[in-house]
Amino acid sequence: MKLLEERIRQEGLILSDTVLKVDSFLNHQVDTQLALEIGRELARIFADQPVTKVLTIEASGIQFAMAAGIALGVPFVYAKKKKAVTLTEQVYAAPVHSFTRQETYQVSVSQKYLNPGDKVLIVDDFLATGAALVGLVDIVKQSGAELVGVGCVIEKSFQEGRSLLEEQGIRVHSLARIASMAPGVVNFVEEEASIRKIKESVV
Repeated sequence: MKLLEERIRQEGLILSDTVLKVDSFLNHQVDTQLALEIGRELARIFADQPVTKVLTIEASGIQFAMAAGIALGVPFVYAKKKKAVTLTEQVYAAPVHSFTRQETYQVSVSQKYLNPGDKVLIVDDFLATGAALVGLVDIVKQSGAELVGVGCVIEKSFQEGRSLLEEQGIRVHSLARIASMAPGVVNFVEEEASIRKIKESVV
């Protein structure tokens, strides 16, 4: 998604070769029009699937799951990191370790909102280590629903998240795939592939 890649280049803050801040337009202050466009793009990509629910985890994935749900015309559900006192019914739960916060959460979804007949699309803001997404996949499996795919906004392709999902036979699509980055520089997967082809043709 070229629009997203350009915003990352222009406004993303690359703090190291593994840390990217996009909180000016994606996950603290949110460009609502961009979020809606992201939702439409995810809906287009997974239009071949009969999605009945979009699933995410609080908090940074909520706006993109909602946008995808609007575009698909289906509800979205978000897994909660802490069980509220009002949540008295049975839940599906899975442990998720946050590397940015160095905490492990027990995320949960009420059993009322995921059913064996559901076709679930998981949406999240980042795919890096894959810990949150693996937890959501576990919850979908517990519910008996069918997972039709995982859609992510930004992927750090140099980390192991994608392989952990694809090893389970899960369809994964990310709108911006970062091959490498350093302060002031970000390289996307498609660009690196093009550069390699050019170098090979020169040789």
